[in-house]
Amino acid sequence: MSAAAASKVVLVTGAAGGIGGATCARFLAGGWRVAAVDVRPVAAAPDVLPITADLRIVAECRSAVTRAAEWAGRLDAVVNAAGVWTEGPSADTDEAEWDRVLGVNLKGLYFVTSAAIPHLAATEGCVVNLSSDAGIQGNAGAAVYCASKGGVSILTKALALELAPQGIRVNAVCPGDVDSPMLRGQAAVFAPDDQQAYLDRLLAGYPQGGRARFIRPEEIAELIWFLAQPAATPITGANISADFGLSAGIT
Repeated sequence: MSAAAASKVVLVTGAAGGIGGATCARFLAGGWRVAAVDVRPVAAAPDVLPITADLRIVAECRSAVTRAAEWAGRLDAVVNAAGVWTEGPSADTDEAEWDRVLGVNLKGLYFVTSAAIPHLAATEGCVVNLSSDAGIQGNAGAAVYCASKGGVSILTKALALELAPQGIRVNAVCPGDVDSPMLRGQAAVFAPDDQQAYLDRLLAGYPQGGRARFIRPEEIAELIWFLAQPAATPITGANISADFGLSAGIT
Protein backbone atom coordinates (compact mmCIF):
# COMPACT_ATOMS: atom_id res chain seq x y z
CA MET A 1 0.00 0.00 0.00
CA SER A 2 1.33 3.44 -0.91
CA ALA A 3 1.92 6.11 1.73
CA ALA A 4 -0.83 8.21 0.14
CA ALA A 5 -3.30 5.34 0.32
CA ALA A 6 -2.40 4.68 3.96
CA SER A 7 -2.65 8.26 5.23
CA LYS A 8 -5.87 9.21 6.93
CA VAL A 9 -8.50 11.40 5.32
CA VAL A 10 -10.80 14.06 6.73
CA LEU A 11 -13.69 15.80 5.01
CA VAL A 12 -14.12 19.36 6.26
CA THR A 13 -17.17 21.46 5.38
CA GLY A 14 -16.97 25.23 5.56
CA ALA A 15 -13.36 24.83 4.49
CA ALA A 16 -13.10 28.39 3.16
CA GLY A 17 -14.12 29.88 6.52
CA GLY A 18 -12.13 30.74 9.61
CA ILE A 19 -12.58 27.56 11.66
CA GLY A 20 -12.86 25.34 8.58
CA GLY A 21 -9.68 26.72 7.04
CA ALA A 22 -7.76 26.41 10.31
CA THR A 23 -9.03 22.85 10.67
CA CYS A 24 -7.85 21.93 7.17
CA ALA A 25 -4.43 23.36 7.98
CA ARG A 26 -4.21 21.44 11.27
CA PHE A 27 -5.03 18.09 9.71
CA LEU A 28 -2.62 18.69 6.83
CA ALA A 29 0.08 19.50 9.37
CA GLY A 30 -0.73 16.20 11.05
CA GLY A 31 -0.17 14.26 7.84
CA TRP A 32 -3.78 13.71 6.83
CA ARG A 33 -5.30 14.31 3.42
CA VAL A 34 -8.20 16.78 3.31
CA ALA A 35 -11.36 16.95 1.24
CA ALA A 36 -12.17 20.66 1.56
CA VAL A 37 -15.87 21.39 0.99
CA ASP A 38 -17.39 24.85 0.72
CA VAL A 39 -19.98 26.76 -1.28
CA ARG A 40 -17.06 29.00 -2.31
CA PRO A 41 -14.13 27.60 -4.29
CA VAL A 42 -11.22 26.35 -2.19
CA ALA A 43 -7.73 26.58 -3.63
CA ALA A 44 -6.13 23.34 -4.74
CA ALA A 45 -3.04 22.25 -2.83
CA PRO A 46 -1.03 19.07 -2.24
CA ASP A 47 -3.12 16.48 -0.39
CA VAL A 48 -6.24 18.67 -0.73
CA LEU A 49 -9.31 17.89 -2.82
CA PRO A 50 -11.40 21.06 -3.24
CA ILE A 51 -15.13 20.36 -3.53
CA THR A 52 -17.68 23.07 -4.22
CA ALA A 53 -21.11 22.21 -2.81
CA ASP A 54 -24.25 23.89 -1.52
CA LEU A 55 -24.98 21.87 1.60
CA ARG A 56 -28.62 22.97 1.64
CA ILE A 57 -29.09 20.51 -1.23
CA VAL A 58 -29.07 16.87 -0.14
CA ALA A 59 -27.75 15.57 -3.46
CA GLU A 60 -24.73 17.87 -3.16
CA CYS A 61 -24.02 16.65 0.38
CA ARG A 62 -24.01 13.06 -0.84
CA SER A 63 -21.95 13.90 -3.92
CA ALA A 64 -19.30 15.64 -1.80
CA VAL A 65 -18.87 12.57 0.40
CA THR A 66 -18.77 10.25 -2.60
CA ARG A 67 -16.11 12.36 -4.33
CA ALA A 68 -13.99 12.48 -1.21
CA ALA A 69 -14.16 8.72 -0.66
CA GLU A 70 -13.40 7.95 -4.30
CA TRP A 71 -10.45 10.37 -4.32
CA ALA A 72 -8.91 9.05 -1.13
CA GLY A 73 -10.06 5.45 -1.02
CA ARG A 74 -11.16 5.91 2.60
CA LEU A 75 -12.68 8.39 5.03
CA ASP A 76 -11.55 8.62 8.64
CA ALA A 77 -13.23 11.77 9.92
CA VAL A 78 -15.87 14.33 9.04
CA VAL A 79 -15.73 17.85 10.45
CA ASN A 80 -18.99 19.71 9.93
CA ALA A 81 -17.74 23.30 10.23
CA ALA A 82 -20.02 25.01 7.70
CA GLY A 83 -22.28 27.56 9.35
CA VAL A 84 -24.12 30.85 8.91
CA TRP A 85 -25.32 33.40 11.45
CA THR A 86 -28.55 35.35 11.75
CA GLU A 87 -30.13 37.55 14.39
CA GLY A 88 -33.09 39.83 14.87
CA PRO A 89 -36.62 39.87 16.30
CA SER A 90 -38.46 36.58 15.88
CA ALA A 91 -41.58 38.49 14.82
CA ASP A 92 -39.67 39.63 11.73
CA THR A 93 -38.24 36.26 10.63
CA ASP A 94 -39.28 35.13 7.18
CA GLU A 95 -39.33 31.59 5.80
CA ALA A 96 -36.37 32.13 3.51
CA GLU A 97 -34.09 33.12 6.40
CA TRP A 98 -35.25 30.18 8.50
CA ASP A 99 -34.59 27.81 5.59
CA ARG A 100 -31.17 29.33 4.86
CA VAL A 101 -29.88 29.00 8.42
CA LEU A 102 -31.38 25.61 9.21
CA GLY A 103 -30.39 24.38 5.77
CA VAL A 104 -26.68 25.07 6.24
CA ASN A 105 -26.30 24.61 9.99
CA LEU A 106 -28.43 21.52 10.54
CA LYS A 107 -29.77 19.93 7.37
CA GLY A 108 -26.45 19.97 5.55
CA LEU A 109 -24.60 18.69 8.60
CA TYR A 110 -27.05 15.81 8.96
CA PHE A 111 -26.93 14.69 5.34
CA VAL A 112 -23.14 14.94 5.03
CA THR A 113 -22.89 12.76 8.13
CA SER A 114 -25.55 10.38 6.86
CA ALA A 115 -23.69 9.85 3.59
CA ALA A 116 -20.39 9.33 5.40
CA ILE A 117 -21.58 6.60 7.79
CA PRO A 118 -20.64 3.57 5.64
CA HIS A 119 -17.17 4.98 5.01
CA LEU A 120 -16.58 5.87 8.65
CA ALA A 121 -17.76 2.43 9.76
CA ALA A 122 -15.05 0.89 7.59
CA THR A 123 -12.32 2.91 9.35
CA GLU A 124 -13.96 3.23 12.80
CA GLY A 125 -13.78 6.95 12.22
CA CYS A 126 -15.36 9.95 13.83
CA VAL A 127 -17.53 13.02 13.30
CA VAL A 128 -16.90 16.41 14.88
CA ASN A 129 -19.75 18.90 14.59
CA LEU A 130 -19.52 22.63 15.12
CA SER A 131 -22.24 23.70 17.51
CA SER A 132 -22.00 26.90 19.57
CA ASP A 133 -22.54 28.38 22.99
CA ALA A 134 -25.90 29.20 21.39
CA GLY A 135 -26.45 25.47 20.99
CA ILE A 136 -26.45 24.88 24.73
CA GLN A 137 -28.00 28.11 26.02
CA GLY A 138 -30.48 30.63 24.66
CA ASN A 139 -29.32 33.91 23.14
CA ALA A 140 -31.90 36.69 23.03
CA GLY A 141 -32.44 37.94 19.52
CA ALA A 142 -30.92 34.86 17.89
CA ALA A 143 -33.72 32.31 18.09
CA VAL A 144 -33.26 30.93 14.58
CA TYR A 145 -29.53 30.44 15.06
CA CYS A 146 -30.13 28.88 18.48
CA ALA A 147 -32.67 26.50 16.96
CA SER A 148 -30.11 25.37 14.39
CA LYS A 149 -27.26 24.92 16.85
CA GLY A 150 -29.46 23.40 19.55
CA GLY A 151 -30.41 20.86 16.92
CA VAL A 152 -26.73 20.17 16.26
CA SER A 153 -26.05 19.60 19.96
CA ILE A 154 -28.81 17.05 20.53
CA LEU A 155 -28.28 15.46 17.10
CA THR A 156 -24.67 14.86 18.12
CA LYS A 157 -25.81 12.87 21.15
CA ALA A 158 -28.38 10.88 19.18
CA LEU A 159 -25.90 9.98 16.46
CA ALA A 160 -23.24 9.04 19.01
CA LEU A 161 -25.60 6.48 20.53
CA GLU A 162 -26.77 5.17 17.17
CA LEU A 163 -23.32 4.81 15.64
CA ALA A 164 -21.34 3.56 18.64
CA PRO A 165 -21.92 -0.12 17.74
CA GLN A 166 -20.20 0.58 14.40
CA GLY A 167 -17.17 2.07 16.14
CA ILE A 168 -17.97 5.64 15.04
CA ARG A 169 -17.60 8.46 17.55
CA VAL A 170 -19.62 11.69 17.26
CA ASN A 171 -18.85 14.85 19.24
CA ALA A 172 -19.54 18.56 19.00
CA VAL A 173 -17.43 21.58 19.80
CA CYS A 174 -19.37 24.57 21.13
CA PRO A 175 -17.31 27.72 20.64
CA GLY A 176 -18.10 31.21 21.79
CA ASP A 177 -17.31 34.12 19.46
CA VAL A 178 -14.44 33.28 17.12
CA ASP A 179 -12.33 35.95 15.44
CA SER A 180 -13.23 34.91 11.91
CA PRO A 181 -14.71 36.23 8.67
CA MET A 182 -18.10 35.05 9.92
CA LEU A 183 -17.86 37.24 13.03
CA ARG A 184 -16.69 40.28 11.07
CA GLY A 185 -19.42 39.64 8.52
CA GLN A 186 -22.15 39.52 11.11
CA ALA A 187 -20.94 42.83 12.55
CA ALA A 188 -21.01 44.36 9.07
CA VAL A 189 -24.53 43.09 8.36
CA PHE A 190 -26.19 43.65 11.72
CA ALA A 191 -24.34 46.77 12.89
CA PRO A 192 -23.10 48.51 9.75
CA ASP A 193 -23.02 51.94 11.42
CA ASP A 194 -20.88 50.91 14.39
CA GLN A 195 -19.24 47.56 13.94
CA GLN A 196 -16.69 48.05 16.71
CA ALA A 197 -19.41 48.81 19.25
CA TYR A 198 -21.14 45.58 18.20
CA LEU A 199 -17.96 43.57 18.77
CA ASP A 200 -17.32 45.34 22.07
CA ARG A 201 -20.81 44.36 23.27
CA LEU A 202 -20.06 40.73 22.53
CA LEU A 203 -16.83 40.84 24.51
CA ALA A 204 -18.60 42.54 27.40
CA GLY A 205 -20.57 39.33 27.98
CA TYR A 206 -17.48 37.29 28.89
CA PRO A 207 -16.45 36.73 32.52
CA GLN A 208 -12.88 37.92 31.84
CA GLY A 209 -14.01 41.54 31.79
CA GLY A 210 -11.29 43.78 30.41
CA ARG A 211 -9.12 40.75 29.65
CA ALA A 212 -11.71 39.23 27.31
CA ARG A 213 -10.75 38.44 23.74
CA PHE A 214 -12.22 36.53 20.85
CA ILE A 215 -11.26 32.89 20.34
CA ARG A 216 -8.75 32.22 17.59
CA PRO A 217 -9.77 29.76 14.83
CA GLU A 218 -6.63 27.71 15.38
CA GLU A 219 -7.62 27.15 19.01
CA ILE A 220 -10.85 25.49 17.91
CA ALA A 221 -9.01 23.58 15.19
CA GLU A 222 -6.65 22.14 17.81
CA LEU A 223 -9.60 20.82 19.83
CA ILE A 224 -11.15 19.31 16.69
CA TRP A 225 -7.81 17.68 15.88
CA PHE A 226 -7.61 16.16 19.35
CA LEU A 227 -11.11 14.70 19.05
CA ALA A 228 -10.03 12.84 15.91
CA GLN A 229 -7.04 11.23 17.62
CA PRO A 230 -6.81 7.81 19.32
CA ALA A 231 -6.36 9.54 22.69
CA ALA A 232 -9.96 10.75 22.40
CA THR A 233 -11.39 7.24 21.89
CA PRO A 234 -13.47 7.31 25.12
CA ILE A 235 -15.09 10.62 24.14
CA THR A 236 -18.36 10.37 22.23
CA GLY A 237 -21.72 12.10 22.54
CA ALA A 238 -20.06 15.15 24.09
CA ASN A 239 -20.80 18.82 23.52
CA ILE A 240 -17.53 20.45 24.53
CA SER A 241 -17.60 24.14 25.38
CA ALA A 242 -14.70 26.32 24.27
CA ASP A 243 -16.05 29.76 25.14
CA PHE A 244 -13.98 31.27 27.97
CA GLY A 245 -16.79 30.31 30.37
CA LEU A 246 -19.49 32.27 28.54
CA SER A 247 -22.01 29.45 28.93
CA ALA A 248 -20.94 28.42 32.45
CA GLY A 249 -23.54 30.58 34.20
CA ILE A 250 -24.27 34.09 35.38
CA THR A 251 -21.37 36.24 36.57
